[in-house]
Amino acid sequence: MKKQIPNIVTLLNLFSGCIAVILAVNSNFIAAAGFVVLGIFFDFFDGLLARKLQVQSPLGIQLDSLADMVTSGLVPGIIMFKLLAMSSDTPALVSFSNEWNSAMHWQGFQFAPIALLGFLITMASAYRLAKFNIDEDQQSYFKGLPTPANTLLIVSLPLIMEFQNNDLINAMILNTWFLVVLTLVSAFMLVSSVKLFALKFKDFSFKNNALRYIFIVLCVVLLAVLQFAAIPIIILLYIILSLFSQASIS
Repeated sequence: MKKQIPNIVTLLNLFSGCIAVILAVNSNFIAAAGFVVLGIFFDFFDGLLARKLQVQSPLGIQLDSLADMVTSGLVPGIIMFKLLAMSSDTPALVSFSNEWNSAMHWQGFQFAPIALLGFLITMASAYRLAKFNIDEDQQSYFKGLPTPANTLLIVSLPLIMEFQNNDLINAMILNTWFLVVLTLVSAFMLVSSVKLFALKFKDFSFKNNALRYIFIVLCVVLLAVLQFAAIPIIILLYIILSLFSQASIS
């Protein structure tokens, strides 16, 4: 029974992701974000429990990625699809051709074709998770942006719109060009081979974890000051600090 405890936690991640999918499809982004965060919480602790209980298994590794595919792959793709669909109905500083902005009707379902680009995030997430499962090097670092970090970036957009309530920021988020560029950058970072540090502590000494402690402190400060608007900045900071760390080593 002990060896199944981490797997149960992983399934709770999957369950949270399933609920988030339903909520995102119905444009309830705030509640969807809540269940995504809950799923990521379970995703963090299933591996920790497996290591502490010494019950790591190939089954657990595969199950973890399958759960992540829903919570951190499908959900952000749906949210980006929805945001792109919303942006096609709003005036933009630069618009795409009418062919891509015009709505398509399919058995009563109406959407802008450009919105389908949002699922590049889902496909890139699937590729990233599959690559992670067969790569034995990613123990103390990640190759490419981890799917949970990318998901937090995407789900932060509707949260910023809802709680920051800034007309300029809202207009930028609902700009089609901005969303398309963000989608492409997001998909690229997911499948790239850029080395990013992992928040895994082998011990709690400052000497061995200085970068991690600095990053955590900066995250707390940014969240306290900027609230949800801090999340995109934190993801960018994570990438910059990782590149700086790699440059200093080499």
